[in-house]
Amino acid sequence: MKKRLQIAIFIIGLTIALVLTHNYWEGWLLGSFSILISISALFIGFFIFLENRNPRATIAWAVVLAVFPIFGFIFYLLFGRNYRRERKRYEKKAWLDEQAFSKIEGNRQINEEELNKMGEHQQKLFRLAHRLGKSPISFYTETKVLTNGNDTFKAILEAMRSANHHIHLEFYIVRDDELGNEIKDILIEKAKSGVAVRFLYDAVGSWKLSKNYINELRNSGVEIEPFSPVRLPSLNNQINFRNHRKICVVDGNIGFVGGLNIGDEYLGKNEYFGFWRDTHLYVRGEAVRSLQLIFLQDWYYTTGVTLLTPIYLSPNLVEDEEFGGVHLLAGGPDNDWNVIKNVFFAMITSAKKSIWIESPYFIPDDDILSALRVAALSGIDVKVILPSKPDKRLVFYASKSYYKELLEAGIKVFEYKNGFLHSKIIIVDQELASIGTSNMDMRSFHLNFEVNAFLYRTKSAETLVNDFLNDIENSNEVLLEEYNKRPKLQRLHESTARLFSPLL
Repeated sequence: MKKRLQIAIFIIGLTIALVLTHNYWEGWLLGSFSILISISALFIGFFIFLENRNPRATIAWAVVLAVFPIFGFIFYLLFGRNYRRERKRYEKKAWLDEQAFSKIEGNRQINEEELNKMGEHQQKLFRLAHRLGKSPISFYTETKVLTNGNDTFKAILEAMRSANHHIHLEFYIVRDDELGNEIKDILIEKAKSGVAVRFLYDAVGSWKLSKNYINELRNSGVEIEPFSPVRLPSLNNQINFRNHRKICVVDGNIGFVGGLNIGDEYLGKNEYFGFWRDTHLYVRGEAVRSLQLIFLQDWYYTTGVTLLTPIYLSPNLVEDEEFGGVHLLAGGPDNDWNVIKNVFFAMITSAKKSIWIESPYFIPDDDILSALRVAALSGIDVKVILPSKPDKRLVFYASKSYYKELLEAGIKVFEYKNGFLHSKIIIVDQELASIGTSNMDMRSFHLNFEVNAFLYRTKSAETLVNDFLNDIENSNEVLLEEYNKRPKLQRLHESTARLFSPLL
């Protein structure tokens, strides 16, 4: 309530000031303001040029500042400052995370016997992932694909109800609705029974979350904290770096990760979106340690409380020759190597037969786009499934602006028609797969804190293959000839949105 009141007071104050001074805006004040904004835009453009950014981003900012000087000026102040410089705020977190992973996971060497069963190109991929993520692939972890919201939250709620020691939750979006309150009631009940409950939510993603919801949890013994709160009116570039992770760990033995946030729309209860097509992953065994460690380091960054003790980091091991390989990787602006993006790139370039992708947002950088086009031109089966309806119109049209390049290279593009597609999947050669929180866009590659599970020859990978084929059946293929006939207004929307693609 306090947050909303601050916003309301700020807007009301600005409105009153504009009304009281409206006579001046037609004269010297308007002219002076325009000159000031133009000069500021020129200075910003000059500094962007000196920062030696990616040329596409530099040109995009120059165009935005030239065409929309006032909007571009405000947009730059909020989102535009060089993320390489701004992410220095996370250098300490990066150092602490690396130390923690080295200490906890460093004694787990790669299982060479299992790794040698892979092809040489896949061995290189997982050695890269090991080096970037500081943790080896696990062959002692059970996974199950949870297709859509009903399966996902049925499993999560059941796991939380059975908790004996602790429940750790980390979500980008948390809503005060039917599902959110069902989860809240379970957490309160468990906290009162002596179970340690820790809840981390993103301050921007969950900005609508009510104080009553938060206070009710806190008053019942639940430790709940916002990740990187942004306080008005002193907005800064911190708003640009968000925690997009969706993690649930119960008793250190069971974990969940994937694309679903906490809200009724993820159960298909939103009239506009309708059926919500998404994917989550159940994890049991050794790899839960990596998922737990990601949460504990985020918790330490937010609260200053360290919990790196065996009680949290000693999952019950499971062994089965058919489990296959499982690797949990975290990515974020605190890492110099763009971990998830580089592993995605390695997956794509390792493909021998097929590359299948599902993503709600598709704004690839030059590396990923080139890799996909070269793969398709070399005869590899490349398919991409995207939503047919938008939830963010700017991103939606920016994604569509890439269709021509994809289609001309022989990549098959499909638009999901049975509701809204939010699944974030990559499948290579029908045996190697990624599932998690990362979209195929600039924000996930460079700005957001993300987490993905990489699977090799697991039953879960087989399930993802079947789900992908089923999604194809519920999609319409986009044909180049038809795409070229799209209305001029849509072309304008796409071209305008494309200007912002290096910034999204």
